[in-house]
Amino acid sequence: MTAPRGRRLHPVVVLAVIALLPVMMLVGLRSLLSEEGVGTPVVLTPSPSVGPYEIASRNVMSFRRTAPELSGRGNRTELVMALQSVTSQMAPTSCLAMSVDGVSLPLSADTAAIPASTVKILVASAAIDVLGAEYTFTTRVVGAKPVDGVVNGDLVLIGGGDPLLSGDWYPNSNLDRYPVFGHTSLDELARSLSANGVTSIAGRVLGDGSRYDDEWYYDEWGAGTAGIEAGPIDALMANDARIEGDDYRALDPVAGASREFVRRLNAAGIQVLGGSGVGSPSADAIELARVTSLPLSLVIKEMLQNSDNNTAEMLVKEIGFHSNGNGSRQDGLAAIQSSLSSQGVDLTGLRLVDGSGLSNASLLRCKTLVDTLTAADSSVIDGLAVAGVSGTLSSIFTEGPMTGVLKAKTGTLGNLPYDEDPLAVKALAGEYTARGGETLSFALVLNQSMVNDQANYRPIWNALASTMAQYPTGPTASEMSP
Repeated sequence: MTAPRGRRLHPVVVLAVIALLPVMMLVGLRSLLSEEGVGTPVVLTPSPSVGPYEIASRNVMSFRRTAPELSGRGNRTELVMALQSVTSQMAPTSCLAMSVDGVSLPLSADTAAIPASTVKILVASAAIDVLGAEYTFTTRVVGAKPVDGVVNGDLVLIGGGDPLLSGDWYPNSNLDRYPVFGHTSLDELARSLSANGVTSIAGRVLGDGSRYDDEWYYDEWGAGTAGIEAGPIDALMANDARIEGDDYRALDPVAGASREFVRRLNAAGIQVLGGSGVGSPSADAIELARVTSLPLSLVIKEMLQNSDNNTAEMLVKEIGFHSNGNGSRQDGLAAIQSSLSSQGVDLTGLRLVDGSGLSNASLLRCKTLVDTLTAADSSVIDGLAVAGVSGTLSSIFTEGPMTGVLKAKTGTLGNLPYDEDPLAVKALAGEYTARGGETLSFALVLNQSMVNDQANYRPIWNALASTMAQYPTGPTASEMSP
């Protein structure tokens, strides 16, 4: 009687299994018996009632369970060795961490380094955790009930912390290297008033930013940062504190937003007789119009892809406001650390100073970034810039296996003068999906003199990309399955 034929294996897989079998057996036995602390080896003595076919079936099932695990261990070991091409170029003040499907790799000592803008990953993850992916920001207009189209008294624009509140002209203004996208239209708010029958404001247009404190800039930012790289920020800010037709940002973001809203009202056909300013609504004011932002998941996408510093700092304050009613930097940063800790992120060595990463006083370990990426909501990963395609990575890895696949957040600080501490920063943290479908979460934070120069950091970035692109070097788990 002819025995039934089983499913035939692909010849390549058979050869790979045969070639790797001695290594797999040695690695597996050492790992399973030594590393996992299994005591005396178990000797399997079949019961007289168990037939030969049943014994063979159990052995096959054992192989099916063990082969993928051994394959994964072997590939991860090879990856650690290959990453020496990266670590050998790094200064002791830098760090590299990586995990494969959540399994951390045993790399070099994880030094706490200045993270630059990669700290925005922490802000994004905590924002989604605390506020929710569908959370929206609302900007309201209140005042006296219109009579024959006239608002008798002041109109008050109340800020709700929307970092992307803008006139429709702003995204196309070419004022920023990475133009804002997904903006909340201040023009739409003005048109809503007009649609509701408002034709003129007898008083002033006042701005109210009382949702947050008035710390518009941070002392910890380096020289030449405030008003250029970030700020001024408050709960009411439009066009990143710019006014259409003006060459400079407003000194007061709330006053600037009210001035900008006057222009948007005029464009909508509404006359403002009293000018603009800063103030609060009267007790009997009613809501006349409102505009709502896109969901938070899209707001953090703009922040991560464009490395939007103002968005990051305003999210920190919104997290603080939502957590304990205080829209301050200190309360927001404390709430972020609490959120990350609750998600299982290792915060050892973490020192958060701001949400943008502009401060060179912040410190974190690369493991903290990798833990955050692993624990984060999918909207955080989806919000990262894509190599050769979008945001701060649009001109990076434009050719090769990383293009369109690698998702990451960049970070850069020059920290002049070059020959003095603190060191310059160039960082890259994100995810890469390997050939076998495994997810490589990684963080590379370089703190070295003049490392922000392409000649210094690109060879290290290229070595990292090349190493990840070659993973796995051996058979994948699926290829090892019988």
